[in-house]
Amino acid sequence: MPFLMEGLKRLEYRGYDSAGLALLDDKVTVVKAKGKIENLRQKLTPQLTQHAGIGHTRWATHGKPSEINAHPHTSQDGKVALIHNGIIENYSTLRQELLQLGYKMQSETDTEVLAHLIQKCYTGDLEMAVREVLGLVTGAYGIAVVHQDEPGRIVVAKMGSPL
Repeated sequence: MPFLMEGLKRLEYRGYDSAGLALLDDKVTVVKAKGKIENLRQKLTPQLTQHAGIGHTRWATHGKPSEINAHPHTSQDGKVALIHNGIIENYSTLRQELLQLGYKMQSETDTEVLAHLIQKCYTGDLEMAVREVLGLVTGAYGIAVVHQDEPGRIVVAKMGSPL
């Protein structure tokens, strides 16, 4: 976790409105905060001892700056956590399709749609689920994804946007 926090600290110069971590052992634990990285650091507890994870600083493009819109976003079952840089241009259509299937949205972001789609497509291979979902989206993205059932794996992908 100190490694992830140091990485986020090094991104401060870019500007951001929120930050968060997804930590992974036997389950996905997400910690998010609006505002400065120090706000996130204050929410971390000694009980958080996971040794793998992903972190993100967010500059809002879809949805107002808030803790609920901060990354990482998780799937409805809580097993997928995802961070994303970029804009998913067709997220509104994908969001409506997910709502019709009974998925509940927690945020106003395009990123959350990706997490739910990955859950929907996941059949035991995170990389394959990510590939399938990215075939459905238009736009620019850099993503990192973890899944509770594959704790030793982080899947990353990019198209027109840095990781």
